[in-house]
Parts: sequence; C-alpha cells; structure tokens
Amino acid sequence: MEETSREAVATAVQRVAGMLQRSDQLDKVEQYRRREARKKASVEARLKAAIQSQLDGVRTGLTQLHTALLDVKDIQSSLANVSKDWRQSINTIENLKDVKDAVVQHSQLAAAVENLKNIFSVPEIVMETQQLTEQGELLQAHRKLMELECSRDDLMYEQYRMDSKNTSDMNLISIYFEDVQRLSDELAKQLWMVLQRSMVTVRRDPTMLVSVVRIIEREEKLDRRMVDRKKQTGFIPPGRPKHWKDKMFQVLEGTVSTRIEGTQAVTREADKMWLVRLLEITRKYVLDDLIVVKNLMVQCFPPHYNTFNRFFSLYHSAVSTRVKELALEDLEANEIVSLLTWVLNTYKSVEMMGHSDLCSEFDINQLEPLLPQEVVDDLLSKYVKTFTSNITGWLRKALETDKKDWLKETEPEADQDGYYQTTLPAIVFQMFEQNLQVAAQIDGDFKEQVLKLCLKQMNSFLMRYREEVVAYKEEHLRDRQLPQCYIQYMIAIVNNCQTFKESINSLKRKYSQSLDPFDSDAAIERTLGEVVKEGCQFLLDEVFLDLESHLNELLTRKWLAGSHAVDTICVTVEDYFNDFNKVKKPFNQDMTNEALRRVVVEYLKAVMQKRITFKNADERKEGAERMIKEAEQVKFLFKKLAAGEDTDRLCGSITAIAEVFKLTDPTLLFLEVTTLVSKYPDIREDHIQALLTVRGDASREMRQMIIGTLSENKVSYSGTTQPIFKDITVPTITTTMTSMTSMATAKLLK
Repeated sequence: MEETSREAVATAVQRVAGMLQRSDQLDKVEQYRRREARKKASVEARLKAAIQSQLDGVRTGLTQLHTALLDVKDIQSSLANVSKDWRQSINTIENLKDVKDAVVQHSQLAAAVENLKNIFSVPEIVMETQQLTEQGELLQAHRKLMELECSRDDLMYEQYRMDSKNTSDMNLISIYFEDVQRLSDELAKQLWMVLQRSMVTVRRDPTMLVSVVRIIEREEKLDRRMVDRKKQTGFIPPGRPKHWKDKMFQVLEGTVSTRIEGTQAVTREADKMWLVRLLEITRKYVLDDLIVVKNLMVQCFPPHYNTFNRFFSLYHSAVSTRVKELALEDLEANEIVSLLTWVLNTYKSVEMMGHSDLCSEFDINQLEPLLPQEVVDDLLSKYVKTFTSNITGWLRKALETDKKDWLKETEPEADQDGYYQTTLPAIVFQMFEQNLQVAAQIDGDFKEQVLKLCLKQMNSFLMRYREEVVAYKEEHLRDRQLPQCYIQYMIAIVNNCQTFKESINSLKRKYSQSLDPFDSDAAIERTLGEVVKEGCQFLLDEVFLDLESHLNELLTRKWLAGSHAVDTICVTVEDYFNDFNKVKKPFNQDMTNEALRRVVVEYLKAVMQKRITFKNADERKEGAERMIKEAEQVKFLFKKLAAGEDTDRLCGSITAIAEVFKLTDPTLLFLEVTTLVSKYPDIREDHIQALLTVRGDASREMRQMIIGTLSENKVSYSGTTQPIFKDITVPTITTTMTSMTSMATAKLLK
C-alpha cells in the first residue's frame, strides 16, 4: 500500500512539474487545482459505482446458491422415496407378467380381427388385381396390391412380435399370400414395359407414364418405411426393399442403349455408305429423343429426378459405347474419317448435342469425350497407314494410265493457252484435294499431317515419274518412228511439271496455316527441276539427232564446194520449234537458248576437228565469207525464235574465227588471234593450234611465237559469261584418224 502511495505521489509530482515549467503558469495554479479536483471526484464516483455493482452481483449469487442447495436437498429426498417405493413394488410387477402376455395376445387378436375381412377376401382381391393389371389399369391394380401386402405384412409383423422363432406360422402366412409376390412381379413387368416404350408412350398417352412414376414413388416410400421399421424391430416383410426406382433407371438405361444399338440398318456388304447412314440415323434419333425428353418427358417425372440431365448423360454414355465398338471394327480409311468427323465435330455441333433446344438445358463442354484420346490417335494412325498404302497405289495406277497415253497415235490435249498437257496432274491433285478436304473435317493438325504425307508421296511419285520418262526416251531411241507423238507427249511431260509445281503451291496455300517450308519442299523442287531439264534435253536431242549428218558436213570439202547443210539445219530447227511453242514458259525460252548454244558449239567443234585445211588465200576467203554468212543466218533464225541476249555473242564467235581465216596478211595474224582471245578468254592453246592448222599457211615458228606470246600474256577468264570453248575438245591425230575411218565406213555402208 505504501509503495502504491509513493508511486502515486511521484506521478503527481511529475504532472505538477509539467504544469509549472514557466513563471506565467503560477497564475493558473488555482485553475489547475480545480481541474484536478474535478477529475478526482469523477474517478472516485466511477470507483464507487463499480464496487457497488460487484457487491450487488455477489449478493445475487449467494442468494441463488442458497436456493440451489435447498432444491438439491428436496430432490435427494424425493429420489430416496422413489427408490423405497420401487423396491417395494418389484414383486408386484413380476406378478403382472401374465397380464402383459394377455395384452400382447389381445393386440394380435385385434389385428387379426381387423384384417379378418381382408384375409377372407384375399382370393377375390388377387383376381381383381390380376384383371386390372392385364387391362392396364396400373394405379388401381397397385392400390389393390398394396392392400394385399398391407394385410400380409401386418399379420407377419404380429406373428414376429409374438414369437419371432415360430417359422411354421410365418410359412403358413407366406403360403396363403403367395400370389401377392406373383402379382407384384407381373405389375413390375408392366411398369418396365411402359418405361421401355417411354418415348412412344409420352407422345401418345403421357398419363400412363405419370402413373408408372407415381407407383414407383409409392413403392419407394414403402421401402423407406419398412427399412426404418427393421432398424427398430428387426422385422422386414418378404420382397422388401423392392428398389423399383433403381430398377426404373436401369430399364431406361437399357432402353437408351437398345435405341442406339438398333440404328444399324445395313452392313458394309449391302451398302458401302453403311457407316455414314448409321451415324446420321444415330444423330437424328438422339436429337429427336432428347427434344422429346425436354418438352414432354420432364413433365412426367418429379423435379428432383433431374430428368433431362439424366437422359442427356444416358444418351451420351450409350453413344460413347457404340462408337467405341465401331472403332474396334476393321474400318476402311473413308470410314475412319467419317467416324472421327462425326465424333469430333458433328456430335457437339448445333446439328446434335449443341442444338439450340438442348444447349440451354445442359453445358456440352462438361461432356466427357466420346472416344479416349488414345483411341482417336490409334484411328488416325490407322488412317494414315491405310491412306499411305492407298495413295501409293492410286499414284502408281495414275502413272500407268498416263504411260499408256504416251503411246497413243493422237496428240495430247492442250489447255486453254494451247500448251500440251496430260490428265495426270489433274488426277493426282484431285486425289490429294479429296483426302485433304476429308482430313480438314477432323481438325487442323491432322489436315497439316495429311498435307505433309501428300507432299512426301508426291516426291516419291516424281522420282518414279522421272524414271519412267527416261525409260520412255530410251524406248523411243530404239525406233525413232515410235511412238508417233513422242515429241508432243514429251512436251506435255515438261508442261506437267509446271502444273505440278503450281498445284503443290495451291494446296499449301489452301490447307496449311504454317508459313514455314515443308521438309519435302526442297526435294520436290529438285526433282521437278531434273525432270524439266531432262525432258527439254530429250527434246533437243531429238532435234540434233536429225541434224547430226548435216552438222558433220560443216567445214568439209563438200561444205566448201557449196553444201546446204546450214540451210537444212535452220529449217529443221525452225520446224521443231514450231512444235516447241507448245512448251510452257520459261522452259521454251530456256530450250531456245540451249538450242542456239548447241548449234554454235557444234559449228565450233567442226572447226576444231580440223576437217578441212585451206590450201590458199582464195579458199580461206571463200570459207570465211561462208562462215560469216552462216553465222548471220543462224543469228537471224534464233532472234526470230526469241533467243536470249547472248545470241550476238554466241554467233559472233563463228564470225570472229572467220576473221582469223579471212586475214590475208600473215604478219597481222597474231593481232587477229589476240583480238579473238580477248573476246573469248575461255579459248585454249589447243584451240588456237587447231585454227592455225585449218588456216593452212601458218609456219611452225609463227605458231610457236603466237602460242608463246599468248601464254605469257594470258587473259584470265572472269566467269561473268557462260563459256563457249570450255567443253570443246581438239582431237589428237589418233582420234582424227579414227573419226575419219568411221565417217568413211558410214559412207560406204550408206
């Protein structure tokens, strides 16, 4: 207490010190004293009130404890009196056992008397119930059945209460009421029959379906009541619980399954479109039935049955089971696509489960997939395998058909621009287009996969195509008279490659969302290029086979005497290129340039082969002028054929060599040769040697001087233009003799 007082004094000193820190605050001492006095009075008043409240609470508690003590003493006294009375009445209770038995017996007899009328009328009620059931009066039949079951169950219950171990009396009751169970089973059969035909019944007579549901609901209530009584007494009547509600749902589930399974009207043997028909019938049945459920059947069942959702799930499960069975069958490629398209697209579309009449009642996104993903993947894999096998066979058959066309005696068809073509590209890409359209119905990823597969097969097909084109050319060379339209069909083959390329690009634009190149793009581009290059080469080979004898006349004595070889060459080339106009651009332009190059090279080869050696200046002049004239003739022809910009340079090589031959002053020969080398830096020393040999008047010293000087001041070839002399070989003496012998032999044989 003293310590508390000291703390209070110390606190007061602190507060006073805080109030009187300045001299002017001394004038307010009286004001501070009054304020503190008010605070003290307020605190004391609150303390007194609190203490008074606590004292009142303690007083009330003591009063209640005293009252409770008195009550406990009264209860203790009453319990003692009850215990004393109970001990005194034990003997009396034991003496009332006979009375108790009599009461039980009286109760049983009263129940028997109460049910006596029903007991005697059991055969009559059984007959009435049987008739009502057969007449379809199910509600009345069930009411009669309930009367019979109630009489039987009450008797059995009383017997059970009296003597639960007396089975003979129980059996007697059961035998007497044995027709009740039979009637219950027959009524149940009628109920299940109505439920099995519920889709028809709800349209024709919905009251019948309502009656069935009411009967089942009554039985459910009786089941619950009997189960509850069993928990209390241990007794439950025979046949309970019936579980008719569970059985009803089983029947409905079986009805839906039967409905779905019964949609297959035909087999593959009878109709190749059997699966499409089956799926369409299934779609129609499911949609129609669910609309009936929503609009009619829901009104026949209690709301807590959640009827629409239940039927929705039942149909989904039945359809899922059916499509799983279909997926296990040995389906063909088109059937796999039909099934997957239906499962992945049609099923949840507005044409079926997503229909406007259904989607408001059920969220289709909550449905499990009809087919597990692994089954879908297996079907897609099977389709790809089958499609690969089929497309290989189709392409092989298409190529065989096209090969037969190559042997026809009539020209191939021309497109709207007049270019020759065959039906092969149209057939091939029609097959691809059809399969890609089918794949697009499944999903985008599978469409991309099929497109890649088509392009891969296309590459393999083009390789076989190239092999067949080469074989076609080789077969023609055995007898150039056959086939009659070899040129025209080879042109069509070249044009087909352009069509193939355009069609491939069209497919990729239409069916691919990816901008990245495909793995097979480079191989296809390369193979197409090779087929085009070889096809154009084969066409030019055909030209130069006809020109061979005329090319062999160039720069010979016969040529110098006035041969018309170049005239014939030009006429022949122009005639062929009238046909080559049916080659598509840019291939026809490339062929024109290549033909010009080959004519010039063959002309230069004739010079380098030293078929003639000019004997004097007159021959050199005549030969040179003839070469210049023929160069102009060739240049005129190919400019007429719209050759490229290199025409002047190629034909100019012949003119440049002619200038070397035409030169009359040998001392200027080095200057002329130097000019030739500067224009055509790919010309070699052996070429200069051959030119000087053909000229016929260059001494050995002059040749060595010219060659030596050119070697020292050799002009490097920049490679900016295509070389002309690079692939022209100069035959040695042995080669020349062999060639001359061969030519002489050929002439003799001719």
